[in-house]
Amino acid sequence: MKKFLILLAIGILLIAVLWTVVNTVRHRQTKSFSPEDEASYTDGELKVSVLYNRPYKKGREIFGALVPFKEVWRTGANEATMFETNRTLMFQGKKLQAGKYTLWTIPDSTQWQIIFNSQHGQWGINTKGEANRDPALDALTISAHAIVQDREFEQFTIQFDKMGEEAEMILLWDKTVVAVPFTY
Repeated sequence: MKKFLILLAIGILLIAVLWTVVNTVRHRQTKSFSPEDEASYTDGELKVSVLYNRPYKKGREIFGALVPFKEVWRTGANEATMFETNRTLMFQGKKLQAGKYTLWTIPDSTQWQIIFNSQHGQWGINTKGEANRDPALDALTISAHAIVQDREFEQFTIQFDKMGEEAEMILLWDKTVVAVPFTY
């Protein structure tokens, strides 16, 4: 009986080590296709950051195809995109309290929904390939115009710009640009 327990413990340990190695390799392979990046904005004591993964276009049709219209998108690849602010922000007259959020979007041809959700730390999609978001935890939802332009962005990008008294979080991919203005 003692020998059986020792072999069982060794077997469980080997499975745990193998599981860790497989997950590490899978994580590295996934990150090589959509590398992790951080966009940040600072102004005085304000610090806003977005941690996200940047997929490539690779000749594919993006919005309305790879990223369907009118469906929740994780706004990047791999893990859910993280948005963090150390100060309360105002989006279209609505407050987003200081804190950590996941950033989700619902793209459409001319108008996007931008969703800040208080759940974080999860993978961006579930096992069914659907957005891994609990709508009950949405902290703020706003709309933003989508502009289709001639210039093409090969890799999904999030950046910040200051525009007078407000700042903008800008989402760029393929030929689509979505600017999300905020004040603080």
